[in-house]
Amino acid sequence: MVSMTQRRRSAVSAFTLSGLILAAIAGQPAVAQSAASAKSAPRIKPQPSVSDWDIGAPSTSPGTAAPTPPASVQGLPPAAEDADPSSTAQPVVQAVPVLEPVLDWSVADANALLSVIQGIKSEGLFAKDYRPDALKAAIASGAGDGLNQVASKSFAWLIEDLRDGRTPMTARVQWFAVDPDQDQMPTAQIMADALAAHDVAGVVNRLAPTHPDYAVLKQALASTPEAQAATKSLIRANMDRWRWLKHDLGDVYLITNVPEFQLRLTVKNRIVRTYKTVVGKPGRTATPQLAETVSAVVFNPTWTVPQSIVKGEGLGAKVIGSPGWARANGYKGVKNADGSITVVQQPGKNNALGLMKIDMPNPHAIYLHDTPSKQYFNSEVRAFSHGCIRTERAVELGMTMAILGAQMPPDQAADMSRAGVYQKVAMTRTFPVYITYMTMARSIDGQLKKFADIYDRDKPVLASFAAPREAKTTQRASDEPIIQLDNPL
Repeated sequence: MVSMTQRRRSAVSAFTLSGLILAAIAGQPAVAQSAASAKSAPRIKPQPSVSDWDIGAPSTSPGTAAPTPPASVQGLPPAAEDADPSSTAQPVVQAVPVLEPVLDWSVADANALLSVIQGIKSEGLFAKDYRPDALKAAIASGAGDGLNQVASKSFAWLIEDLRDGRTPMTARVQWFAVDPDQDQMPTAQIMADALAAHDVAGVVNRLAPTHPDYAVLKQALASTPEAQAATKSLIRANMDRWRWLKHDLGDVYLITNVPEFQLRLTVKNRIVRTYKTVVGKPGRTATPQLAETVSAVVFNPTWTVPQSIVKGEGLGAKVIGSPGWARANGYKGVKNADGSITVVQQPGKNNALGLMKIDMPNPHAIYLHDTPSKQYFNSEVRAFSHGCIRTERAVELGMTMAILGAQMPPDQAADMSRAGVYQKVAMTRTFPVYITYMTMARSIDGQLKKFADIYDRDKPVLASFAAPREAKTTQRASDEPIIQLDNPL
């Protein structure tokens, strides 16, 4: 059982951490951009003033008040109390080849492009992909339609790979994180700006991922001997994975690297707190890669038990047939008109979600949550869950999110966490969450390390780098079937 002393420690830690974060982000750009900004050049929308983040100010957000407990707490469980109600997934459309723009090129700009292509290996890419021989021949023929066609195609391919990654979408296993960069930084605009400024070389620096790990990997690539071909290939693959994400991840965000079993609360790309995680077991319950947004923090959550357990494992029949056992174990069940049974586990220390859940709506029903099974955090390899991410010191994290994301006074956040009843705090600030998969990255101690490929996802990426470059299509995420993994056990 979580003691009052432990709860107080979590409250103090959350309050202190929130103060550090507020100091770091004061006067800096906002985490999220408006929808309108997505159509323009990639500029970050100015963030509200520091007073808007003042954790001491009274909150006017309805999300910070204690809401009415859900029906499941009052006695009648809803069909899907803890299922995420909405999805951030893009509509499924037929992928078609991307059409590259054709602009007018001078011989000088084409020569600058040729120089960039010849040195592109420093970015973990291959010069041959961008047809340097064809470009040389077109330059030799002088300005005109021939040069325009060849240079535009070579530069467009280079922009696409630097911005979105070289790896074809078909090789990105379970990668459902939709990268908005091609909307915010369209190829035609990048090309036009580079030619207008006669600064083709500057595009490379502007498109490189801003996360510090990319620069660390780039340095490692340069310092690794050619004889260590496998290591260099792994570095390239993981540099590319950073390109699969948004160019700028934001000022304040949560990011977890699944093979590392760690979650980071990050401010301006600096780690301010880390939490051990337990992720999905390999196979059908492997944790997918997502880029989502926190919608709410739930203290003392309920858990609507999946039918795979209610029906498949006989829990429903046991709850209905043994009300005393159900009450003692925190379950409430209802037999529906169609004969099915809905079972909801009530708030408490034995709830499968623990004492805190972070809602991040997505079609996979993946979220971050506490757990009563703290012993698994002591294991070195922590792939035990059914897909969701169990988080160490989750109550502390939840209070921090409530303070920062809903402008909730620290005392109120602490009171909610220990009230013992369902409390949902809606976010009024944007908190991105990135669930990534990096097999070479900096660990939480800042050292570049290799991590075990627990889901065997390196192989298709490495194979794609060993093959000729594939033309880009409009596909934005994996087209693998979505498996709802709403099961914290």
